[in-house]
Amino acid sequence: MCGLAGYADLSGRPADLALLARMTAVLAHRGPDGEGLHLEGPVGLGHRRLAIIDLATGTQPMASADGRLWIAFNGEIYNFRELRSELERRGGWFFRTSSDTEVILAAYDAWGTACLRRLRGMFAFALWDAPQRRLLLARDRVGIKPLVYARLGDRFLFASEIKAILEDRTVPHDLDWEALGEYLTLGYVSAPRTIFRAIRKLPPASYLLLDPDSGRQSVHRYWDLQFRPDTRRSADEWMEGLRHHLVDAVESHLVADVPVGAFLSGGMDSSTVVALMARTQDRPVRTFSIGFDHADFDELAWAREVARRYSTDHYEMVVKPDAMEALPRLVWQFDEPFADSSALPTYYVAKITREHVTVALSGDGGDENFAGYRRYARAAALHRTLDVGPGRSIRPLLAVASRLLPRGVRGQGYLDLLGAPALERYFRMVALQTRAGLDALLGPEARRHLPAAPDGTRFQRMVAAAHVDDFVSALQYVDVHTYLPEDILTKVDRTSMLVALEARVPLLDHVLMEYLATMPSSLKLRDGQGKYILKRVMAQALPAGVLERPKMGFGVPLGAWFRGEVRDYARDVLLSRRTAERGLLNPLEVHRLLAEHAAGRDRSALIWALLCLEEWARRWLD
Repeated sequence: MCGLAGYADLSGRPADLALLARMTAVLAHRGPDGEGLHLEGPVGLGHRRLAIIDLATGTQPMASADGRLWIAFNGEIYNFRELRSELERRGGWFFRTSSDTEVILAAYDAWGTACLRRLRGMFAFALWDAPQRRLLLARDRVGIKPLVYARLGDRFLFASEIKAILEDRTVPHDLDWEALGEYLTLGYVSAPRTIFRAIRKLPPASYLLLDPDSGRQSVHRYWDLQFRPDTRRSADEWMEGLRHHLVDAVESHLVADVPVGAFLSGGMDSSTVVALMARTQDRPVRTFSIGFDHADFDELAWAREVARRYSTDHYEMVVKPDAMEALPRLVWQFDEPFADSSALPTYYVAKITREHVTVALSGDGGDENFAGYRRYARAAALHRTLDVGPGRSIRPLLAVASRLLPRGVRGQGYLDLLGAPALERYFRMVALQTRAGLDALLGPEARRHLPAAPDGTRFQRMVAAAHVDDFVSALQYVDVHTYLPEDILTKVDRTSMLVALEARVPLLDHVLMEYLATMPSSLKLRDGQGKYILKRVMAQALPAGVLERPKMGFGVPLGAWFRGEVRDYARDVLLSRRTAERGLLNPLEVHRLLAEHAAGRDRSALIWALLCLEEWARRWLD
């Protein structure tokens, strides 16, 4: 796990060594074990290393044996030994190291960009092909590892994090207004946009080719998750196959030359990972958990139960309101406004984990793969009633009734939801607010710049293009392409990398994901409960309480905090003259939100989003 940065001068001048050094240095938190720079004509590669595999000879940027290819790589390739053996059998490649980085170079040499489909792991890398005079940027299938870039005249910059690109003082900090609208609607900014108009994200499962001589640039997609349910197998056959794929995914993610541990929330997904780790290791698994003083958000009791079951070496931390002190540091690390408050506990669990191990496995991805989110059950129930069931004929009437009511009347929002098409309903379920709410919240200048806010048509186009027919599978597909990479995986990468911890996500192993995409959704979501088949497979391995308890989620007690210990902090920031003069937000609407929350209506998620936006603006705009 590392950080990479780079530069290409499209005018033919030599790459700027001083700029490349600054870009690389600002990523030191991602790789405290070493730094490397390589210049070759108009192209420069920079790398910060967190040593995980091949501690002695894995230094980067790394060259192929003949010096024709150079790479800066962030991530882990879990099948690199199998690929290396295949390449050695083919002949023509001599390996000087035992690293996965060198295997990527050889794989590219053998198969070109088709090598990406052979890589099993998480990765973002930049590869300079000197003979073909082309720069290749590539990102893993689901977006576990980040990669951003900017093209400004004759300069092409790229890096693991936006802050490295901003080391070029000529990069404008102008807002992408549509990205701002998306952030205030969904809580994150989706690829290819970033909050900065000049900077773009390389989407997951994509690669970018750049010819520095001609300036030609193109982005290509090399993989997509295809939901094609196979109804020929029995439930027992599916369970047996799932057992095999779960064990295979977890075992493959344990390859490392440094200590490995696991995040243990006490939920189904992380408990599954810990249980499978325990059966494959001959020493106790090291597990790490976070809790809260508020019972509705605290899962420590369940985590302890799993830890006792497997005699893990267990560590805990209770997060209290003073944890908000970390917000400015997180704002610096995320580079963009980011509204998922679980970034706070994720940062703290990463922090205590890094005190003991260098690598940690997490359970992220289980909800997307096994239809575990409660919103899936709710959306599916409404779909059965309003789109294909007895309520189908009244849905248009509900939409009309909503439009006829005065705005803000109690119950109007629910009528509006019921009257919307299926994927528009799902969009509104995951959104922080409606378009009307966004318009009220924005200041005059921001409203003028924002031509359109996100809505459910994006989800509809996505599902239609992928030809996903099953409704629950369609919801999974949407989340795999939006919420998972832009929220969940962004949160895990940035918080873990801030403390130089490598976080691995075995439940997002693409072989496992492809297997589950062929499984009928009735084995995932049944009788209003998600993860049906996972619970059956793990029934003998996990405590009954963990299997049967309702999903809690990795939340933060923001509602109580904003009425108690951090109330004044939120008001001081959001109602300050500095915030008002910035003009992004309507001060009267912000005041109303705070008053509503104080009076008992939960507006904590939106207040948190505004707080993160203003703290971000103070750090990155001012």
